[in-house]
Amino acid sequence: MPRCSHTAPWVRRTSLICICFSLILQGTLAFAVPMQNDPNGFEGIPWGATFSETDTFIKIEDTGQSQTYELKTGVPSLGPVKVDSMRFVTSEGQFARVTVRYQSKATHDQILVYLQSLYGSLDRTPGQIAGGPVKFFSWTGFETDVSLRYETGSDRGIIFFESQELRRKITEGNSATVF
Repeated sequence: MPRCSHTAPWVRRTSLICICFSLILQGTLAFAVPMQNDPNGFEGIPWGATFSETDTFIKIEDTGQSQTYELKTGVPSLGPVKVDSMRFVTSEGQFARVTVRYQSKATHDQILVYLQSLYGSLDRTPGQIAGGPVKFFSWTGFETDVSLRYETGSDRGIIFFESQELRRKITEGNSATVF
């Protein structure tokens, strides 16, 4: 009768680590850059502020624990750059996240320039970035995290501006964080 071979636990662990690492390298990595001038909010609205429908914002979703708002008028823009959508999310009534979606390489390049002007230059040291179909960029402050994901194949990008303190509450609920 043939003997069953058992793989040593360290071989399985090492294989799993190698597989995870190779999957990560399929996208472009840009390690989080320490944020210069953490705004502790978004465009003058501080994290944790009470948020409601106003002349500027309209509620588009209410899940009980979190509410999502959009701008009532005009095409949304991130600084000087026009974007497809901009959603403001609260957690238990407290302002916690902004999700921005956009399309096109030209828009992506403009947004990167704008974000770097606000939060600091990205680390483009050789060896810090690997080629791939998905590019990640992030800035981390004491109160705020900014994470950008850009898919080169579909020419789509998404940016999250988040309160570090309130992020956990948001992720516990059902928020739309995928394309």
